[in-house]
Amino acid sequence: MHTDVAVIGGGPAGLQAALTLGRIHRDAVLFDDGTYRNATVSHMHNVVAHDGTPPADFRADARRQLTAYDTVSVREERVASIEEVDGSFLLHAADGTTVTAYAVVLATGVRDTLPPVPGLDPLWGDLVAHCPFCHGHELSGQRVGILGAANAPHLSALLGRIASELVVLADGADVPDGLPAVAIVRTERVVAVERHDGGVRVVLEGVDGEQVHEQVAGLFVKPELHQSAPFAEQLGLELNPSGAVRVDEFGRSSRERVFCAGDMAHLPAYPMPMSSVVSSMAAGQLAASAAIMALLSR
Repeated sequence: MHTDVAVIGGGPAGLQAALTLGRIHRDAVLFDDGTYRNATVSHMHNVVAHDGTPPADFRADARRQLTAYDTVSVREERVASIEEVDGSFLLHAADGTTVTAYAVVLATGVRDTLPPVPGLDPLWGDLVAHCPFCHGHELSGQRVGILGAANAPHLSALLGRIASELVVLADGADVPDGLPAVAIVRTERVVAVERHDGGVRVVLEGVDGEQVHEQVAGLFVKPELHQSAPFAEQLGLELNPSGAVRVDEFGRSSRERVFCAGDMAHLPAYPMPMSSVVSSMAAGQLAASAAIMALLSR
């Protein structure tokens, strides 16, 4: 099978890229293996006209709209590897089939690695989050925790007008400058977190082996980001210090006709990816437009 552009990733960036290609009647194949960074999130926020929409509903809506474009097809299949052969990209799918494409849009996202605290993973995307823009408002007027000393000044500044009280859990690290005077600071090691009474109970290491607890409505952490797919490495793409792919203003990677969109990539001027649905959609549209321009210049 051959196509003009192969889009890998069925989140907001990939869906928008596919739509943009369809609007100009370019042949495109969208690969979606059903893996999404926000899979554990019940409602997405800070998306105009979709504030509070379940991500699964958003994706289903987008899929339905893509059916109006005959040049776009969707394959619910994982791409195992990509290689460039004779000026085209050869995509090897997990089912053993192959697709060739003149250009590729990678929209495979990142994987979050949480701090090694027991109990965080089951609460991730629900009572534990990383973005106040996406998850802060729902905690209005409640007690909110911040896990980790290094990111506490930034998060406490963002959450200061939302929370009734901030609890900074330094987890044994030095407490940084810049915390608001009203913040409660706990320096003890965090032993575990657990769902309790509609919120999060934080278990702290006490004196003489005794444990103490802090109860918060929600908890914010800063995860480490890793590429969720191997394609940046397979294609030898240049990375930013963050681990995300380095792209220019048009979503172009260091390899010709390989474009990247969403939170797997960012401009070198940014310290990290812009992890939001809106910015991912914008990046997907831009990357697809740049891919079309590259095809026209062949």
